[in-house]
Amino acid sequence: MKKIVLPALLTVLLAACSSTGTFDQPGTSVEDRSSTPGTGVPTVTAPSPAGSGIAALTDPNNILSKRSVFFDFDQFVIKADARPLVEAHARFLVQNPQMKMLIQGNTDERGSREYNLALGQKRADAVRQALTLLGAKESQIESVSLGEEKPRCSESNEACFAQNRRGDMLYSGEF
Repeated sequence: MKKIVLPALLTVLLAACSSTGTFDQPGTSVEDRSSTPGTGVPTVTAPSPAGSGIAALTDPNNILSKRSVFFDFDQFVIKADARPLVEAHARFLVQNPQMKMLIQGNTDERGSREYNLALGQKRADAVRQALTLLGAKESQIESVSLGEEKPRCSESNEACFAQNRRGDMLYSGEF
């Protein structure tokens, strides 16, 4: 049974993380199809996103300053609400090929040490796989498991457990 469930879960993970490989690039033309006098369809050039450089990593108003992807209990599938975060970090890695990233997979305290190390690795690998599917180079990204060894919260309640079920993205110089 386990031999069937694991490949099925991996297939679901890959399908959930798949994309068309396109995302907004600076300078891309965008058509405004709203009703305007004259032609009705002027072409507008979208500006490059503010703070797309290295400084954006520490700007609290930029999505790149958020570095954690949270997971459900006993899961390693990236949730839909984390997709914009992962896409933004993938875009950053594509635009900054010199940058390296370390993804640390974390779990809550429930489960054995061995189980939590394995689950943490699956979580880190899920984030790494999503980033590479979105265009980041595999050579830029490393994934490791910390299991339950680096909790963000130490209380034994569900809110605290939820904070500990995560994959943390760290850039060069932060690890």
